[in-house]
Amino acid sequence: MFSRWSNSHHNKENDSLQQESKIKELRAAIGPLSGRSLKYCTDACLRRYLEARNWNADKSKKMLEETLKWRSTYKPEEIRWHEVAVEGETGKVYRASFHDRHGRTVLILRPGKQNTTSLDNQLRHLVYLIENAILNLPETQEQMAWLIDFTGWTLSTSVPIKSARDTINLLQNHYPERLAIAFLYNPPRIFEAFWKIVKYFMDAKTFQKVKFVYPKNTESVELMRSYFDEENLPTEFGGKAVLEYNHEEFSKQMNQDDIKSANLWGFDDKLQCIGNGHSGSDVAPEPVCLVPSAS
Repeated sequence: MFSRWSNSHHNKENDSLQQESKIKELRAAIGPLSGRSLKYCTDACLRRYLEARNWNADKSKKMLEETLKWRSTYKPEEIRWHEVAVEGETGKVYRASFHDRHGRTVLILRPGKQNTTSLDNQLRHLVYLIENAILNLPETQEQMAWLIDFTGWTLSTSVPIKSARDTINLLQNHYPERLAIAFLYNPPRIFEAFWKIVKYFMDAKTFQKVKFVYPKNTESVELMRSYFDEENLPTEFGGKAVLEYNHEEFSKQMNQDDIKSANLWGFDDKLQCIGNGHSGSDVAPEPVCLVPSAS
């Protein structure tokens, strides 16, 4: 028995050393970095890209370089809540006030609450909330969980196939290993036709993280409850918590997080937010955000 434990322990050490070696190899391959790219490419970040490409350094390098190029043009860390707030008025996507059993940040998606028509702005809103979910991860966690509520969803409120593909590609290509699990709760039968097409855009790893939950299917319900405390889980997902989305309160949270994000990425000069004298421990009013003129 001791011999088996010793071998297992030795193998883990070897795996860890090999992984560290791969991280160093990838860092050397991408070359010198500066500014936000340097801040983005932590060892943990490189590890996620390596995991997404089965520890193939060449493939991981290509993937990471494409993300750095995307981030330099899309600038997801510069998106501010006031730019996308209209998309959030119905609470179609928001960060939950609770975590899963592993301490992960939770995003709640309610596609039946769609309230706008601009696909670009909808994607921008989702990117903002993914970045926000990452910003609010505890130090011991790197991943988030998604809960998707299909109440009110119809084919007329669904996003076009191209938009669904773009969203999946963005998550897979630019946020690898950030999604731990996604629960699709009680989707209507008509969703199956949509899913049959959309699932082909997913790589195997992402596909395995998507779980369908039906209230009458005990096994699927138990799986979801293995991730979430029933007391925290909203009633819309079969839990006991009665949660109402409050856009005004959520906006206050996001404006405070915008200040935190600006400090993290080091561009306080681009966004000055005045919290009207309230400390962070108070429920602060909506900050006034001043963007300096180009002059």
